[in-house]
Amino acid sequence: MKNIVIIGIAFLVFSCQKEVKKEVDTTVVGKKCDTASSGKKLEMYEMTEMALLMEQMYVDNKRLKERIIKGESIGTFPEHFLKIHSAKMTDESENDDFFKEQAKKYIIAQQLIYEDPKNAKEHFNNGVDACVKCHEQKCGGPIPRIKKLYIK
Repeated sequence: MKNIVIIGIAFLVFSCQKEVKKEVDTTVVGKKCDTASSGKKLEMYEMTEMALLMEQMYVDNKRLKERIIKGESIGTFPEHFLKIHSAKMTDESENDDFFKEQAKKYIIAQQLIYEDPKNAKEHFNNGVDACVKCHEQKCGGPIPRIKKLYIK
């Protein structure tokens, strides 16, 4: 039996040592990326304070959802959520009365989760509702992702 295991290991070691030939596309080698002639300027995307905050809130809420479902202790309200009222946005004109109202509803729903843990599921889903309603007006891209937060 030992011999079979040793032969098997040797076979795996030697079979993984194949020589891989790399082919190089010689039509590209030596050419420079010339953005000036194409008229395009390459820019790195940098997330705004609001985008970073929303990403953090999503992660926090994903964890909170699991704790609510499992009936675990939910902890304390994450104070950094309050930055939703002051975080810099890509377009500051988006920080209008509608956004402010939805942000207020979201924060109230979030705070109620921690103040009234018996009804955490309801308050949590109200917070998700506020996110969806806002994103329906402002930036629809993340709506499918946000909807995955609902607790059924």
